[in-house]
Amino acid sequence: MTVEPPYGSRRWGWAPMAPRFIAKQLSWPTGIGGWLVRAGMNRGNARLNSYALDQLQLVPEDRAIEVGFGGGAALPRLLRGAAFACGVDRSQDVVDVAARRLANAVRAGRAEFRVGTVENLPLPDATFDKALSVHTVYFWQSLGAGSAELTRVLKSGGRVMLGFLPKAHMDRMNMPADIFTPREPDEVIAVLQDARFSDIEMRRPGPETAWLVATGVPR
Repeated sequence: MTVEPPYGSRRWGWAPMAPRFIAKQLSWPTGIGGWLVRAGMNRGNARLNSYALDQLQLVPEDRAIEVGFGGGAALPRLLRGAAFACGVDRSQDVVDVAARRLANAVRAGRAEFRVGTVENLPLPDATFDKALSVHTVYFWQSLGAGSAELTRVLKSGGRVMLGFLPKAHMDRMNMPADIFTPREPDEVIAVLQDARFSDIEMRRPGPETAWLVATGVPR
């Protein structure tokens, strides 16, 4: 399995875009630039999204949340596998697009989309069975606050999946440090432990694949 370049790749047609523009749109997609970046995310994240969703082990009774869903590529599969799916993103544009695209599921009470951040999720306690977030930890203002919020909204025995590329790989992207913070796997594990997650593992589909999925269960 080959490694998919996450951002800024010529293969995605983004070579002319400045790293700061790409980082801003990845962090907070808006306007036409946001649309282009979301399309790139859907292509570039497809394999990691698929692997993370496999690890999530959805069952029909689940209530699932995706934080920072961006282009929304994982949302249809969340809806196919779970009873209810909620998407939270800090971009109003992203939320509006998802609500229009999945309007039937929203009307049926099977989906909901809200503006918010991982550090302050606009959701009640102990509401969800499964949580997913892919390629977002680089933009969290606080790993600790975000992990604590995921603990809060997950039911006891729920599961979180955080998909990301480790710092050694992401440093090659030369993204602006004020927007983009590469993360070490050990750093993510330590923060999840501090947020009362147990059974934490780092998984990857094979040794030749750079990206990782951190999984944990709230105590």
